[in-house]
Amino acid sequence: MLKSRQRLEQEPSVSAHEPRIVTEQGLDARVAAIVEPVIEDLGYRLVRTKISAANGCTLQIMAERPDGTMTVEDCETISRAVSPALDVEDPINRAYHLEVSSPGIDRPLVRAGDFNRWSGHELKVEMAVMLDGRKRFRGTLLGAEDGVAKLRLPDVKEGDDTVGLPLEDIGEARLVLTDDLITAALQAEKAALAARETSNELSQDNKPN
Repeated sequence: MLKSRQRLEQEPSVSAHEPRIVTEQGLDARVAAIVEPVIEDLGYRLVRTKISAANGCTLQIMAERPDGTMTVEDCETISRAVSPALDVEDPINRAYHLEVSSPGIDRPLVRAGDFNRWSGHELKVEMAVMLDGRKRFRGTLLGAEDGVAKLRLPDVKEGDDTVGLPLEDIGEARLVLTDDLITAALQAEKAALAARETSNELSQDNKPN
């Protein structure tokens, strides 16, 4: 675990502590409150927690490095760290399976930075609070500013095709899997891994002999 933390500290300076704006409700929120400090202490970022009926009962924890990548080793590190905290707090009153995973390509967006990072890609949104008589939106993400995500809607005449969605009123926002998104996600991962390798090489070069 210490080795993992040291490795993360060597990577490019991207905040692990940008707050999530799109968050859970109910028991999912209670679980998130328990595991998020543990995950952040390791240098990762929580994306989402979700309890489902899969395999009887499954607690899914989505997390990532600040650069957006996530390996099997990272998932194992987080699983080992959060398990004792969950055992102590015992928020789920029945047996459950713990599953730690990356957000995936068609990922949820939960931070303001997510909405800017994936600008230009298709997004589907379900509002927690109704907006203009509707709760579901789908269109091209145009980024976020001042707590509002901008979405260009299809099949709407120009001039009326952009809607502003308050981030704090979003229940769920998820990227739509497209060829362009897959290409962009793979390029972003390749760039992050290259930057990490360069950072590690520079760190090794700067160590005293």
